[in-house]
Amino acid sequence: MKRYFLLLVCVCFVWGDVSAKETAELHNAVKTTFLSWFTGSCKISYERSFLRNQTMEATVGYIGFGADLFDNHPKGWTVRYGHKYMFFGNKTQPLNGFYIRPEVIYSRFHYDTKEFKERKLSNMGSALLTIGYQYIQRRFVVDAFWGSGYAIGNEADTNYQHGFALWDYFGSYNKHIAMTFGIKLGFCF
Repeated sequence: MKRYFLLLVCVCFVWGDVSAKETAELHNAVKTTFLSWFTGSCKISYERSFLRNQTMEATVGYIGFGADLFDNHPKGWTVRYGHKYMFFGNKTQPLNGFYIRPEVIYSRFHYDTKEFKERKLSNMGSALLTIGYQYIQRRFVVDAFWGSGYAIGNEADTNYQHGFALWDYFGSYNKHIAMTFGIKLGFCF
């Protein structure tokens, strides 16, 4: 896993150094959700700026790749769409700056249950509001975000839905409160 991460970082830095001009506007970005590799999934995002301070971001993911944090052998997929409203960013780079992103996430996967070791289906959707900051250095992108919202569906017994987690803090559990956070790394073009 370390090799894949180091390879991604090296490719992004080399790509950034080869870029022709740092002042050229970059309207597209391809990113991977870095933390998802450590929880059993691999997610790739494409972001496109279409107005001066608005972008669209779509994410697809395969559940079952990476470190299986809960040892429940999940297999499935996830999709995510968010519409970013950028604030206090760099005017020459439309993808750079603080943002608010309303988004929807849908995850569907089979997994082994904790108690009976049987296969079960988790089928959950959520609507969230996330805040974050996206930083661009030449062509290298770092995107950190956090958010919460509402969830509905059949949850996994680990409360982790490969895109969001259900509220299970301070001795209380609520399957309708979804929370998400993450770090995405990638490159702009």
